Amino acid sequence: MEKPAELKDGVYWVGALDWNVREFHGYTTSRGSTYNAYLVRGEKTALVDTVKAGFFPEMLSRIESIMDPADIDYLIVNHVEMDHSGAVPLFAERFPHVQLVATDNGIKALQRHYRKEWSIQKVKTGDEIALGRKTLQFLEAYMLHWPDSMFTYLKEDCILLPNDGFGQHFASYHRFDDENTLETVMDEAAKYFGNILMPLAPLIPPLLKKVKKMGIPIEMIAPSHGVIWRSHPDKIIQAYSDWSAGVAEDRVLIIYDTMWQSTATMARAIAQGISNAGVENKLIHVRRNHRSDIMKEILSAKVLVFGSPTINEGIFPTVAELLIYLKGLRPLKKKGLAFGSYGWGGEAIPAINDALKGMGIEVIDPGLSVMYVPGDEDLENCVKLGEKIAASL
Repeated sequence: MEKPAELKDGVYWVGALDWNVREFHGYTTSRGSTYNAYLVRGEKTALVDTVKAGFFPEMLSRIESIMDPADIDYLIVNHVEMDHSGAVPLFAERFPHVQLVATDNGIKALQRHYRKEWSIQKVKTGDEIALGRKTLQFLEAYMLHWPDSMFTYLKEDCILLPNDGFGQHFASYHRFDDENTLETVMDEAAKYFGNILMPLAPLIPPLLKKVKKMGIPIEMIAPSHGVIWRSHPDKIIQAYSDWSAGVAEDRVLIIYDTMWQSTATMARAIAQGISNAGVENKLIHVRRNHRSDIMKEILSAKVLVFGSPTINEGIFPTVAELLIYLKGLRPLKKKGLAFGSYGWGGEAIPAINDALKGMGIEVIDPGLSVMYVPGDEDLENCVKLGEKIAASL
């Protein structure tokens, strides 16, 4: 078992690694995940967050390699979702003297989740707990990404513990960003943002401004999932600032499904037109790519082109499912349109355009429908549509 990692003097990672998790409430986790908990030791000691319940022995073993867990004074609950609070009841039962700490919403959530009569200290933005040589300062982060969410800041060490903020579903033997391939870490951070935090993006800039207004220097960011940002905290903060503002690349995604290859043929011709204009583009077959991976791609693209055959007077089910998922994530500052083949109705195209408009995506063209199999003239029109899409950038 990996040893605890020391972030700074008296501050340790004591969480757990989940090497084999491959699904996280509908989100694929091909690189596993971690449940990060942090031990902060001054004259008194605080444990900030716990782990998923099944990993409680692993966390406890790491703590025991540093100190007697019975000597922990405070258990800070930044977020009540069970991958972080699952071990709270186990810890509180074994060490009943420990003082739980949470926001007002956190207290309510803990009571609703675990139905325990705990004494919980309520904190709000700006409140502090002095440990002696270490000071914990709290910042409410309402709806990032639950109502109870809170950041904990270690004043003397300039370490931000933001729970699900700035995280990644990524298991690694190495605990820090500079010990891993930065491209991989950023890739997982983008996927995490695209699937979990994108619908909450408007709340992030005000929170970042609040952090700046508090005047707290951040030398390290230790999230609840993935690696700790030791060398590149500014990079992930800037990425969050860009993603939450809808900043994207001059890039087009052609996202489609097909029944008898007619829509797929159209997709390739549209891609050819976009390429003719020198614009980066990517073809994504919906059934061959998981929706959580598609969302990561959507995060960084300005134009989304959806292709679907018409079936039962509507959108092909896989494309319809993806559009419903995307609507819930509330994409920012995107352009889009629809295309596809049909046998006798062609209802999928206007239905997709209506769905795009409904989620605030600017529809730049009525789209293109082809009956049955596209011929040479149809494919020429697809290429021209691709060129028009490129010009919209």
